[in-house]
Amino acid sequence: MSAIIKGMALFVRQNEDRSELQQRLAAELREKANQRAKSDAQRPDGIEDSNYLKDTKTTSSLAGIWITITIVALILVVIYMISQYS
Repeated sequence: MSAIIKGMALFVRQNEDRSELQQRLAAELREKANQRAKSDAQRPDGIEDSNYLKDTKTTSSLAGIWITITIVALILVVIYMISQYS
């Protein structure tokens, strides 16, 4: 009878150890997730050193005009070449 009780005590103790281990792992995972969330908030693009962006400008409102001029120029060159070789 005492062997059964000892066996049951070991089984219960083993289950308690697992739950403590699971609690510890869950706490570690929560801490890692919190640290990752904080670091992601600091670096929205995932780049640690964004010094290469220093002294750069955003695209101006004239970019659309320049793109249109370039496309029209290319179309005119193609039309000219077609008319010369036809």
